[in-house]
Amino acid sequence: MQFTKMHGAGNDYVYVDCFRQPVPKNPSQLARKISDRHFGVGADGLILIVPSERAAVRMRMFNADGSEAEMCGNGVRCVAKYVYDHGICRRPALTIETGAGVLGLELDVAAGRVIRARVDMGEPILQPERIPTTLPVNPLVDHPAVADHPAVIDVDLPLRDETLRVTCVSMGNPHCVTFVDRLTDRWVLQIGRQVECDARFPNRVNAEFVEVLSPAEVRMRVWERGSGETLACGTGACAVCVAGVLAERTARKILAHLPGGDLELHWADDNHVYLTGPAVEVFTGEWPQPQGES
Repeated sequence: MQFTKMHGAGNDYVYVDCFRQPVPKNPSQLARKISDRHFGVGADGLILIVPSERAAVRMRMFNADGSEAEMCGNGVRCVAKYVYDHGICRRPALTIETGAGVLGLELDVAAGRVIRARVDMGEPILQPERIPTTLPVNPLVDHPAVADHPAVIDVDLPLRDETLRVTCVSMGNPHCVTFVDRLTDRWVLQIGRQVECDARFPNRVNAEFVEVLSPAEVRMRVWERGSGETLACGTGACAVCVAGVLAERTARKILAHLPGGDLELHWADDNHVYLTGPAVEVFTGEWPQPQGES
């Protein structure tokens, strides 16, 4: 099986072109094996690029533990780069079908190759039952975005070691955002693990920890469900942008510094969140498929 290793701000996946070869029969098992950083290629997960009846292509995303996720903001930019650079669709603006719906992308092309992309990530989902979470809403927050339905904004999340103050947002997948005075390993590696599997998140959750540098700039780290800490998370950065506005900590347009690089976010007046960042192809290779994986 031919594959391509790509990353967006260090959020790396193994990509398989299913236009030119069959879809793997057991992608969950393949994701676990190929993502292993000691015995496999090494990645945050596996992304399949497959034909779509609704868009230029469809992406299917599998976390490193084999679980299938709705979408990935960094991954979708890399899909767009692959689609353009490898001739599947040579348009500077295209659509990609994901588990969270069809997304539109604008490509920044130089010397015939995509270097960056801007993704319309759609409208944030704030209703608790749609995130989903069973945490209580905060009826005291007065913001137009939650005028019709109170949301989980600056509410307590009691854990084993301490109580967090969190804001919950879905960007097609669930996020729990905590603003902290200073980012440390403990927040991500210890507390993040607890947040992901907390019973108040029926589908598990991605946990973001954010240090606000100014109203227009943050530093953040992410514990992703099914993958652990990753160097970047596009949907997580979008959730942080929305949470920062709702919790009155940031402006609607921010620069997010993540361990793998910077992402630009804008929660625009049309209620859509726009994500801009790099897309990089690292190398291509061939994965030997034992019986049952092909």
